[in-house]
Amino acid sequence: MRFRTTTATLAAASALLVGAGIALAPTASAAVGSSACTVNIRDQDVWPYTDGLRLRTGPGTSYSALGLLYSKDRLTARCTKGSWYYVSTDTKTRTGLKAGTYGWVSAAYLDTQTCLPENTACPYNR
Repeated sequence: MRFRTTTATLAAASALLVGAGIALAPTASAAVGSSACTVNIRDQDVWPYTDGLRLRTGPGTSYSALGLLYSKDRLTARCTKGSWYYVSTDTKTRTGLKAGTYGWVSAAYLDTQTCLPENTACPYNR
């Protein structure tokens, strides 16, 4: 009887350890933040070229979306990984993301031209 109790206890403990390891393992949908950056850049104003651009938890389409961005949503690029920019929202976005929300956006859909006061192409200066 003692053997069965010990075996059952060991089996239960092993299952808990394995389950905890799986629960703590990183996934593609887990937020990676700036730790995934490979190139630091000087903070730079950027904005989406298009409406409905996904702000993601990591640098790739396999990461989950935090929300949508629209043209004229003010962003600051912080660093890059490949063709992805790690950005923060400067103000509340049209879809309700709070100012200071961080995430990743594909460079293919961003205008990375620095917004200087004399630059009329910048949507904030129009």
